[in-house]
Amino acid sequence: MSYRMSSRLAIAALLATGTATVLAASPPTAPDERAAETVAHMTTDELGTLVHGPMAMGLFDMKVPEGAVPGAGYIPGIPRLGVPALTESDASLGVAYLMGIRKDGATALPSGAALAATWDPAVLREGGALIGSEAHAKGFNVLLAGGVNLVREPRNGRTFEYLGEDPWLAGTLDGASIAGIQSAHVISTLKHYALNDQETGRQFIDSRISEAAARESDLLAFQIALEQGQPGSVMCSYNRINGAWGCDNDWLLNRVLKGDWGYKGFVMSDWGAVHALEYALHGLDQQSGEQLDKQVYFGAPLREAAARDPRYAERLKDMNKRILRSIYAVGLDAYPPVVKPIDLQANAAVAEKAALEGIVLLRNQGALPLDAGSVKRIAIIGGYADTGVLSGGGSSQTHGLGGPALARPRGGDGPLAGFLTEQYHRSNPLKSIQAQAPGAEIFFRDGRHVADAVAAARKSDVVVIFATQGMTEGLDAPDLSLPDGQDQVIAAVAAANPHTIVVLETGSAVLMPWLEHTAAVVEAWYPGARGGEAIAALLFGKANFSGRLPLTFPASESQLPHPALAGSDTIEPDFMGNGHAGQSLSVDYDVEGSDVGYRWFARRGERPLFPFGFGLSYTTFETGGLAVQAGKQGVVASTSVRNTGARAGAEVVQVYLTSAADRPTRRLVGYQRIELGAGSSGKVQLSVDPRLLARWESNGWHQAAGAYRFALGRNAVDLGSAVDVQLPEKRWQDVGRAIAKRKGH
Repeated sequence: MSYRMSSRLAIAALLATGTATVLAASPPTAPDERAAETVAHMTTDELGTLVHGPMAMGLFDMKVPEGAVPGAGYIPGIPRLGVPALTESDASLGVAYLMGIRKDGATALPSGAALAATWDPAVLREGGALIGSEAHAKGFNVLLAGGVNLVREPRNGRTFEYLGEDPWLAGTLDGASIAGIQSAHVISTLKHYALNDQETGRQFIDSRISEAAARESDLLAFQIALEQGQPGSVMCSYNRINGAWGCDNDWLLNRVLKGDWGYKGFVMSDWGAVHALEYALHGLDQQSGEQLDKQVYFGAPLREAAARDPRYAERLKDMNKRILRSIYAVGLDAYPPVVKPIDLQANAAVAEKAALEGIVLLRNQGALPLDAGSVKRIAIIGGYADTGVLSGGGSSQTHGLGGPALARPRGGDGPLAGFLTEQYHRSNPLKSIQAQAPGAEIFFRDGRHVADAVAAARKSDVVVIFATQGMTEGLDAPDLSLPDGQDQVIAAVAAANPHTIVVLETGSAVLMPWLEHTAAVVEAWYPGARGGEAIAALLFGKANFSGRLPLTFPASESQLPHPALAGSDTIEPDFMGNGHAGQSLSVDYDVEGSDVGYRWFARRGERPLFPFGFGLSYTTFETGGLAVQAGKQGVVASTSVRNTGARAGAEVVQVYLTSAADRPTRRLVGYQRIELGAGSSGKVQLSVDPRLLARWESNGWHQAAGAYRFALGRNAVDLGSAVDVQLPEKRWQDVGRAIAKRKGH
């Protein structure tokens, strides 16, 4: 008798006697086999357990279910079969604070935009492992992380959460983050699938786009992240895509995700995104945050449908198998969460390292680094720099012990008024700058009054003015200006003192009408738990700038594919995005198609304020010639890099495709961050994913025969000499399925 047969007989015996622990004693097998075996022994009621669950916040008259940890959601387990409950928390940047309902704290990583600006998958993986381990130590085993929506709309209130505008950069970085999270035996989602690119009207906006354009851009980012991170779950989006809701989109969920890409995990809904029972047939596996929906469709209605309709019966089994498969693949049953103390100081050092790598030097007219020995009077102005550093708002917001240092109300008295406040981490830039220059006279002005700021500027040797752009889930920015009249304050201060350094704490790109009058500009993003310390270290040269922009900064909004935010003149702002009865909204993403961000600017021949990939350093680098070879292993690009400056630093090698079979294009096809000491050299070799050279045609990828031109770029605009390589014609069905199967996904 085989071991498996004896195991099954033992299970049958245990079932017959009513003994509790059934599958825990089973031999180790592949997750698919274990999931199938568990489903075979589930009762009718048990089949309905894992497919829906409530929010578990304890807010707004919502009770925390027994056994849950206060957080985003809870899915009961099946103790009889050894299946653990799913305890769920937001989000990608740390274990969400949720207005302090757990009375604890967590490490806040820098924003997604800041992490993307590192161009460093190792930082994303380390950060993912950090938040995964903290979630595990708080009792969670699911993180609603993995945001990879491309920045089609820079005014999107959630731009700060995401990883830029390029599918290769965003996909590889997100894959690294997901892998890090799941290394802690915590399921990560991949979200928000798909084309969920603005918050205005997010519950009903229809994102219109051709299949080819979607496959070559937004969907490719999801696909790459899925292949490299192998997330246990994919979260579908609120919006419609070509007329069908994201969570009810048969084409997106069944054909593309589960069919073409061979995804074996489960699809969970976004909170409040389920409108009908039929979503189950169209690929949704789990109804999440069910109190926000009109009905618990995946409760009694689904069980009743399964009893009378074979389609629902088969689907219900598949839904359970997918959820169980992810539980087993990530090890939730074998490594349950154990609540324990967290070394927040050690983890803060990881967050600081990420901030140091992600902060971008945009302009330097010899003003930086500051010399602590020679600068005698420093004016620090604005941005609540005497209090903390800004964080992004909404479900991803994370705070350490004690909560925010400052919460600035947006107004209103509704139940979400506190959720939408502009909040600051307890990392004080003023104190950090004082620590770097203990001999200098340093004074602070809040920047609310132009005359006061100008007076302070005139009596100082150097001005460091902090400017903020608060962004949050649920609300888009109406434009890319700095709010609260900050542009006017910066212009006046820069006119009063030519040694003005601007530090931007923003969630996205901003316009800079004062740029040419400044001595230096630093993009600090939302820099996280140790952001103040990181900013000060970079300003005084204790660390070197190495961040590169993951999104284009336009010179004006007229350069964007959509100069006005869709719905900004018709849709009333509403955090949940529900709108009012009868409202509708659509956005035509075929205007830019797959040419998102820097590719749109290249197509239009326009130069932005700062291009994708841009960033300065305190040292200089020189790259050798670019070599590109095509062989059995595909296209490989290589070059050498030398640090020609006087101090250590990091360069980000960027390789762009500029022409494909005589068709002009602009596309990042490879990148690598390399750290070099002064005078030292290194070599970089990059394998080019074939999808970046091809176009989507007739249900598959097509690489046309002809000359393909590649160039090294300091960024997406400033390119070096080109190299041509002849490539043959190739056609193939979606490569993702083969990759997924090869990795056992």
